[in-house]
Amino acid sequence: MRNVISFLLLINALLLNGQALENVTGINVGDTIPSLNGIAIDSSSFDFQKNLENGPLIVVFYRGQWCPYCNRHLSHMQDSIHLIEDKGAQVIAVSPEKLKYLSKSAEKSGAKFTLIYDEGYKIADAFNVLFQPSEQRAQMYNRYGADLKNAHSDDTQRLPVPATFVISKEGVVLWKHFEGDYKKRSSIKEILKYL
Repeated sequence: MRNVISFLLLINALLLNGQALENVTGINVGDTIPSLNGIAIDSSSFDFQKNLENGPLIVVFYRGQWCPYCNRHLSHMQDSIHLIEDKGAQVIAVSPEKLKYLSKSAEKSGAKFTLIYDEGYKIADAFNVLFQPSEQRAQMYNRYGADLKNAHSDDTQRLPVPATFVISKEGVVLWKHFEGDYKKRSSIKEILKYL
């Protein structure tokens, strides 16, 4: 019975998926990212511009530790991290979840690269990946363990589209993977083409 309910909730979420993403397209290839800061998993400040001085950034947005697709994607990134690092780049993964939830993401995915807490959704907003799920979808996510009102910096329950951006050392977007279907994620092969 639980599988039937889960299936019906998934179908409902898929039907509602396009409605929330009308004006959300991701920052454009060729655009320069603004000055941004986030809070790293170790509670230190993460300055995008300062880190770009060391080489390109691969910026991955994910919804949270409760999302099995996100955890799988982060795990795949970790499995191939040496290929990215060999090109002089670093991977960071950005979520609206607070630090204790970032730790859960690291545990579930095995990610050893930098996880960033996007307090106040500033980073997701600057990358134009932030959307407002319907109340029904938010309730569904919360039933799966999201706890969106408490895990985020406010109770709006907004989420990022799971997207990936390759940012040059100069702060320019070289490539993006932006897909409304949360099951479709970037691959290492695609990322490596743009490094």
